[in-house]
Formats: sequence, structure tokens, C-alpha cells
Amino acid sequence: MIDIQNMLNPTAAAIPPSGIRKFFDIVAERKDAISLGVGEPDFVTPWHIRDAGIYSLEKGHTYYTSNAGMMPLREAVCRYLSRRFSVTYDPKTEVLITVGGSEAIDLAVRSLIGPGDEVLVPEPSFVCYTPCVTLAGGTAVPVVTREEDDFRLTAKQLRAAITPRTKLLIFPFPNNPTGGIMEKADLEEIADVLRETNILVLSDEIYGELTYGAHHTSIASIEGMQERTVLVSGFSKAYAMTGWRLGYACGPVPLIKLMTKIHQYAIMSTPTTSQYAAIEALENGDDDIAAMREEYNHRRRLMVNGFRKMGLSCFEPRGAFYVFPSIRETGLSSEAFAETLLEEENVAVVPGNAFGSSGEGFIRCSYAYSVKNITEALTRISRFVQKRLK
Repeated sequence: MIDIQNMLNPTAAAIPPSGIRKFFDIVAERKDAISLGVGEPDFVTPWHIRDAGIYSLEKGHTYYTSNAGMMPLREAVCRYLSRRFSVTYDPKTEVLITVGGSEAIDLAVRSLIGPGDEVLVPEPSFVCYTPCVTLAGGTAVPVVTREEDDFRLTAKQLRAAITPRTKLLIFPFPNNPTGGIMEKADLEEIADVLRETNILVLSDEIYGELTYGAHHTSIASIEGMQERTVLVSGFSKAYAMTGWRLGYACGPVPLIKLMTKIHQYAIMSTPTTSQYAAIEALENGDDDIAAMREEYNHRRRLMVNGFRKMGLSCFEPRGAFYVFPSIRETGLSSEAFAETLLEEENVAVVPGNAFGSSGEGFIRCSYAYSVKNITEALTRISRFVQKRLK
């Protein structure tokens, strides 16, 4: 009998499963559980965007598109980025439409990284960066951001982490899971360090439209940075289009060309229906973003205040839709807290160490859920915490 287990790619086999999906799968099997675990908007995709997708089907637009994506969509992406974030790209050569922002991240890493290359990954951060680097044969080097710095990456930290092997900096702001952001002054300091190097930047700006109190600034808009930056974003978070699976990457011509070639062999092209819907989102979705952002802001304040009232330290996030409270006061590890909370109170949160070892002592809670669910979840978590506070 063939031994499939011993034939698996050892590098891929050694990568642990996502800590986020682990709790999502558990919750799916529990009756009456409240989940604050998954970063998915509870809003339905706005009707006018859905209509655009439906209409494309009615018109019979069910064929493959260009590998790089429909030209009208690439042009819409460029107009949007110029209008909202003051960065300008050529839709013919500097834009690639991908299956979600996640594919764009993977393509960028695979196009740049090989054995011996180091990639700086600010942590805590989204779970996919380090596995993508590992699968490409590179080495992910964590750079720990701290609550006392508002979970920002400082120029001092960046400079200290650079080695002769450093090739790429992952730049995940606004940040999942912390909600930390980088303002223009912070970006200028980071750019001052990078301009002295040959290091490229992968800027994951999927939460760029979801900031509170400060408009998002793309690092690609800072002088001298666009030529060394691949900007990755998508439609899942800002437009509540998670199931449409559409994202994009914008960057230097040689890099986008290589990413497109890999995409050509692995994916071919993204869903045609989703592309038509995305054009409508970019051209007529500003009001939808504003309405959802206002509701997220209300939930953000509710959740931050709720954790502070129960006696837990909670950083006030300024971007994305997560809070990252400290649970050290309970004496439990992040995983023990999450597992026991689920068992005793039927509430799911994500342990902080799912986002890197520096996330130990924290949990991530998404406020992309209804006020009713958030309020009930906070009541249950408070009851759980009060039993354990020292």
C-alpha cells in the first residue's frame, strides 16, 4: 500500500494550520455559539454591486477574461487609487487582478523570494505572510510591534532588523489583528530607511478604507517608494465582497509581469462575474464604504469600552475591524483563554499567538458583527473574566 504521508512536501506539511480557521471550524459545530473570530463583514454586498454581477450573467458575460483582468476593471482600479490615495498606475502594465488579496500576496512573494532571502514581517500580523515566505524557500524574520508604540513599525526597529539578506518588507497596515495604523509622518521615517537599501515593500492595504480619525496614506505615495512597492488590496473588506474572491496588485512593470505569468499558469483568470461587480463597486461604492465605516466605528467604541469596563487593557484600534485586548490579567495563555471561553460561555475569539509569538497574552475579536451579538458576547466574556481576574 502506498505511503502518501511520506510522499508529501515536507515544507508544506510542516506549516501549522491557520489558528483563525481552527476556531471557526469548532464554532460551526456548536449550537448558539457567538463568534467574534472571523474577519468577515456581516453586511451583504450592496444591491447595486450585486445587480452589476447579475446583469453581466444575463448579458452572457461568462467567458474567460485577459489573464491580468478586464481592462475596464484595471482602469477603474487606477482611477480609484488615484482619487482616494494619490497613487497613479498604468492599467496596461502595472495592474493585475487576482483571486482575492491573498493570491496577490502569494504571487508577489513567489515572484521575489527564493532560498537564502529574508523577509521582514511586522508582528502581530495576518497569518498568511510567514507561510507564503516559507513555501517560497525564504526566511520570515519577525519584527515585533509593541502596544506602547500603538503597534506601529518604527524606523529604529526596521533599521535594526535589516541584514544583507533582507529582500522584502511586508507592510500590513492598517493592521490585522491589532488595528494599528501608520500615519504619513511614520511612513516618511520608514521611507528614509528603505531608500538607503535595495529592499522592496509588499504593502497590504486591504483595510485602507477602514480607518477611524485619520485618512489612510499608502506608502506608495511617499516620494521614491512607488518604484519599490507592490500595493495589494481587494474588495472583501471595504465592499463586503468576501465571497466574490477578488483582489489586485499594482507595482513595477517587471514584477507585475512575472506575477501575471505565475497567475496565468496557476489560476488563468479571475471570475468574470466578480470583475463586472467590482467595476460597479469602484465607480459607485463610496457611499457604501462610508455607511459601513460609520457602523464599524460605533461597534469599535462599544467593544473597546466593553473590554476596559471588565478590567482588561485594550488598545484603541484606528483601522480595520478588530480589537486586540490583553488577557494577561487572567493568568491564562491566549489559547487556554480562547478554548476555555468557548467551552464555558460559547463565545469564540482568536488567540493572539495565531498572529505570531508576540501575540501571546492577547486575543483578537472582530467587530464585523451585529451590535446584538457583540453586546451578548461582551456580557459572556465579562462573566468569564471576572472569575479569573487576580
